[in-house]
Amino acid sequence: MSTNFAVIGSTGKTGRRVADLLEAEGFAVRRLSRGTSPAFDWEHPERWADALRGIDRVYAAYVPDLAAPGSETAIARLADVAADAGVERIVLLSGRGEDGARRCEDILLASSVPATIVRASWFAQNFTEGMLSDATVTGVLALPAAAVREPFIDVDDVAAVAVAALTEPGAVHANRVHEVTGPESLTFAEVAAIMSETTGREVAYLPMGFDEFHAAVAAEAGEAVATLLTELCRETFDGRNVLPTDGVDAALGRPPRDVRSVLRAAAAAATATAADRSSS
Repeated sequence: MSTNFAVIGSTGKTGRRVADLLEAEGFAVRRLSRGTSPAFDWEHPERWADALRGIDRVYAAYVPDLAAPGSETAIARLADVAADAGVERIVLLSGRGEDGARRCEDILLASSVPATIVRASWFAQNFTEGMLSDATVTGVLALPAAAVREPFIDVDDVAAVAVAALTEPGAVHANRVHEVTGPESLTFAEVAAIMSETTGREVAYLPMGFDEFHAAVAAEAGEAVATLLTELCRETFDGRNVLPTDGVDAALGRPPRDVRSVLRAAAAAATATAADRSSS
């Protein structure tokens, strides 16, 4: 019999890649988000059973973040619904160094459904397709990170580890935490220099205070998002995540991709897209 997969958060950075990789390997994938049919909305658990009916294995990325209020209740409910639906394996994306995320991990690992945690640090793609990508336009990369170092992880590596945990024999990954990082720790000033190098546009790092950061985010995204992101920065920008791990190598048998490679590839893709548009 074939194995049916569901990807919760299939429009997000990791979910889209996980679904693409699974489909490329020939698996049947049910992409789930608020806009799909059936839909999966973290705020409407009464609909989850329909979304998971007939599904064997699940990848889940919680929105907005496992550090957010209500996440523990949601993950406990997901485990119960998945068990009732006959799901045989769950892979959960988690945040490295987040106490709230760690509590969610413990809840899932203690449930009756075999689970694997992919615990990731900051995504390198945040600089190319996420909240910080406009730095190449504004010329400023502003964060309350001081000179803290982070081992930024390629999202493609995160997705590859998740797919391995979903598809390889259960004994290899069951009840295991894969803590994944990039190969080296960099400051945000060093990343800004790499952005300048790969895009040809000058980008400078501007360290901010937490209150200043909160006000800037609130003006763009609202108070709730600003509070969540500010508290996450307070928690994780204390140096706790500075050391790289061997998580990618242990899970995939190869080293992770570094930030410079990610940014160089993104810049090349952007240049190619611009050339195609100008010639059409």
